[in-house]
Amino acid sequence: MSHLSDRPEKPVVGVSMPHESATLHVTGAALYTDDLVHRTKDVLHAHPVQVMKAHGRITALRTGPAYAVPGVVRVLTGADVPGVNDAGMKHDEPLFPDEVMFHGHAVAWVLGETLEAARLGAAAVEVDLDEKPSLITLREAIAAGSFHGARPVMLTGDVDVDAGFGESAHVFTGEFQFSDQEHFYLETHAALAHVDENGQMFVQSSTQHPSETQEIVAHVLGLHSHEVTVQCLRMGGGFGGKEMQPHGFAAVAALGARLTGRPVRVRLNRTQDLTMSGKRHGFHATWKIGFDAEGRIRALDATLTADGGWSLDLSEPVVARAMCHIDNTYWIPNARIAGRIARTNKVSNTAFRGFGGPQGMLVIEDILGRCAPLLGLDPSELRERNFYRQGQSTPYGQPVLHPERISTVWRQVHDDAAVADRRLAIEAFNAAHPHTKRALAVTGIKFGISFNLTAFNQAGALVLVYKDGSVLINHGGTEMGQGLHTKMLQVAATTLGIPLHKVRLAPTRTDKVPNTSATAASAGADLNGAAVKNACEQIRERLLGVAGTQLGANASDVRIVDGVARVLGSDKELAWNDLVRTAYFQRVQLSAAGFYRTEGLHWDAKVFRGSPFKYFSYGAAAAEVEVDGFTGAYRIRRVDIVHDVGDSLSPMIDIGQVEGGFVQGAGWLTLEDLRWDAGDGPNRGRLLTQAASTYKLPSFSEMPEEFNVRLLENATEEGAVYGSKAVGEPPLMLAFSVREALRQAAAAFGPGGVGVELASPATPEAVYWAIEAARGGGDDGQAPAGSAAPADASTLSHA
Repeated sequence: MSHLSDRPEKPVVGVSMPHESATLHVTGAALYTDDLVHRTKDVLHAHPVQVMKAHGRITALRTGPAYAVPGVVRVLTGADVPGVNDAGMKHDEPLFPDEVMFHGHAVAWVLGETLEAARLGAAAVEVDLDEKPSLITLREAIAAGSFHGARPVMLTGDVDVDAGFGESAHVFTGEFQFSDQEHFYLETHAALAHVDENGQMFVQSSTQHPSETQEIVAHVLGLHSHEVTVQCLRMGGGFGGKEMQPHGFAAVAALGARLTGRPVRVRLNRTQDLTMSGKRHGFHATWKIGFDAEGRIRALDATLTADGGWSLDLSEPVVARAMCHIDNTYWIPNARIAGRIARTNKVSNTAFRGFGGPQGMLVIEDILGRCAPLLGLDPSELRERNFYRQGQSTPYGQPVLHPERISTVWRQVHDDAAVADRRLAIEAFNAAHPHTKRALAVTGIKFGISFNLTAFNQAGALVLVYKDGSVLINHGGTEMGQGLHTKMLQVAATTLGIPLHKVRLAPTRTDKVPNTSATAASAGADLNGAAVKNACEQIRERLLGVAGTQLGANASDVRIVDGVARVLGSDKELAWNDLVRTAYFQRVQLSAAGFYRTEGLHWDAKVFRGSPFKYFSYGAAAAEVEVDGFTGAYRIRRVDIVHDVGDSLSPMIDIGQVEGGFVQGAGWLTLEDLRWDAGDGPNRGRLLTQAASTYKLPSFSEMPEEFNVRLLENATEEGAVYGSKAVGEPPLMLAFSVREALRQAAAAFGPGGVGVELASPATPEAVYWAIEAARGGGDDGQAPAGSAAPADASTLSHA
């Protein structure tokens, strides 16, 4: 067996190639969960009965009127559940609740012959509600002391944090609240369930975690897991929003199928998806930071509060990851970081690309961006002075390996972007343009790769080689457009030593590979790739023995390259197809179950100490913006990125992930402004931005006008599959550079030397108020009373 990171001769990994389903995507031939409805007979359509109040106890639920609607077949309520009436892993998410916990909460589901019949039936259901007070905003929940779940504290340092402040030359305190984010995947939540001829439940689901969907469906129906099979063909985007949230919708479809004996389809329309499913957690942070006379961080004391919504979902691990990433690329010798989860009457917030990491990292980047002018330092200089060095550890005690890569990507992006020269040009431009300003900011990232929960860091695979030499791969990862399946095909072809066209992937399903972890935490390629490699290695070792016998050589002297087995130093060879056929007739096993567990991980969640991550991913971005002083409108003139993916498994896929992650991050930080009605009227708690017309997503006009992405070279990651690194989540945080450039551009409208505070998202409106503050016309970057500026603008004081 070769070392996990070693690459053989002529590997298929490392070759740029298009996404394995690219042609299907652009031609419309790719099938998604809801496309299967048209291939299924007698499907019933499900529609939710939503209660449009933020909070209240149900006193009566009358389903009779729904049955008077033509085409209504069944109304599903809690009384129909044969197992456990809960769709979550924390047993705090009743599938059919008796208490409405957010505006639009579904309390029943109507099944109809058509979707319109189901919709009309749902509208006919009568619900009586004893309304109760609600908490909508994060500040309301904090003021009310409304929290749930764990409240961890992370402590570090040779001296206590107060002593760290005592040795600080400069101490600042501040408060910062920043927005949540909607996933807005193209494909909304969808499930299709039916009972097969053996009484088995088969569920097609748009899910990032088929095994957990299987588990939830089984316990709702009172079944064992082996009686439920879940399949995911592919997803039209997930971004974390389909890690926990699909389970309840799949359970509704499965319950309906079991009760009616007919296939049942659940598919949310866009408004339902926006109002019924969770978002990225918005956060509130209070902090105190100390610097020495040279601007090096000596101490940090921070409390991070996440808006968890009505149930826990994944809020606890999200907060844990936020706490573990508040250091980003900076050594903090003394720290006290506390985390807590606010319980509000909103949708239950959930996983989103970065999984709390972006929130924690945003806090420290905002602190440094605000404090740099007060310390008399350029923000880039302040950041660089605090980079991790060799031998230093994170606040939770994990040594930072390869910290030199932080400086390497930092220097390379400065060189690639000609930062020094362009800053001189920007100074000249700003001096000549009183009403338009430009700025160029550089930020870096350090992101830990692995699930914080150690048990999730495992994966399985099933590889089948057929007599004709063709190969079928089954693995536990799900494809949501990120290119995981493409990489798995390349890994399999590389390990077996055969051309890519001989390998095919089967859809992900729980009866082929059991007990899989979610495709999340950027670990999909690491975990599943290593499992696929392990299975292929087992088969290859058997075939090398056969080839050695046929070629009259030791198996150790045989190599399989480009589909041909050859003896080292000889012209003897045997074609792959002939080798496989020979092995079959010798009764050599041509299938293998592969397995992988990430080694070296340990984590004590009680004391928040350990090494929860296999490695860290590094990157740096330089972003230049231009801001209009009259409106706050801006454009991104240029972005340069250098990002560390180790030795790339598939360079074209990885560059696409870096580009997409960056743009999604820029959307979160500058555009995407979720708003709820927090007034005392009848619509309190209603999501106001429930369509693309009111929720601004990045589009072509917000793309950088010049966008340069380069992968770090000579960056082999020992101990990871073929020397690669994860790529899914880390690039999102490279967009901090855009927000910091906007801050500096707003400051350029003022007299200089004073940092401005900037709301997040930094919409044009928020940038305008930051400009006003820089000019002296506003108060700390916040809008005058009665204006429409965001309520999450921050405050800072010099202690």
